[in-house]
Amino acid sequence: MEMNVSKNDEQVVARKAGGLNPAVIIPILLVIGICIWLFVLGSPGNFKADPRLAGASVAFSDVEGKEMHPEGFLGMIYMGGVIVPLLVTFMITVIVFSFERYFVLNKASGAGNVDNFVVKVRSLLNSNKVDEALEECDRQQGSVGNVVKEGLTTYKALSHDTTLNKEQKMVALNKAIEEATTLEMPMLEKNMMILSTLGTVATLVALLGTVIGMIRAFFALGAGGGTPDAAALSIGISEALINTALGIGTSAVAIILYNFFTSKIDGLTYKIDEIAMSIQQSFAEFH
Repeated sequence: MEMNVSKNDEQVVARKAGGLNPAVIIPILLVIGICIWLFVLGSPGNFKADPRLAGASVAFSDVEGKEMHPEGFLGMIYMGGVIVPLLVTFMITVIVFSFERYFVLNKASGAGNVDNFVVKVRSLLNSNKVDEALEECDRQQGSVGNVVKEGLTTYKALSHDTTLNKEQKMVALNKAIEEATTLEMPMLEKNMMILSTLGTVATLVALLGTVIGMIRAFFALGAGGGTPDAAALSIGISEALINTALGIGTSAVAIILYNFFTSKIDGLTYKIDEIAMSIQQSFAEFH
């Protein structure tokens, strides 16, 4: 039986082209994260002068050299140090790619309810109404519909094939469904590794920021001799805690969203397997 190789190649290209390109998006998000740290969190409006901080090396200084300290929450986040822009970038990355996965998976789910689509196609197959089932696939326009359509197209071709015996036809049908499923999976799973990675890396980077903050705090404690610099000590500790909070928050959001999208992908895969079994059973019964 002749296979449509060019069509499969076009499908592979389409699946690879779907979704955002991390190599382009992540550097842009890094620049945005740095800009947020410098111009939003580090805005002079988030700080106010405090003579008690004069001489503290870790304090924020304005263009006149006057020592400043955070006035609000944004200023406190800025005082988290150079690790903060990385953690801000991680959070933005999680948000951007979560929205991307949400829209891609919604599109992959197709039009209408997937469960109703599966039930209807199975009912049509039980009545050997292949053409009507193909029309339902065209209306569904999702990953499940694409796989089922490929399986039903092969189903029709094999039903008129006289060169293969029944066992060979079943093998060919199963292979066609597996290939169609393989073509759909890259689009469903693309960029999921980013969420998984950030769920771990964000915590480790936050730990680095925490260690740096604690080093500064203990340095201030030791440098003061018998009278440690309380301001520098408190700023070092706050830097450590700010990095810890940002990292844990980013990691928690990334892990939750990763598991959410993974469950949606598993649900679509289960529906594909369910209806693929129905196609094979129908072919075995009527041919």
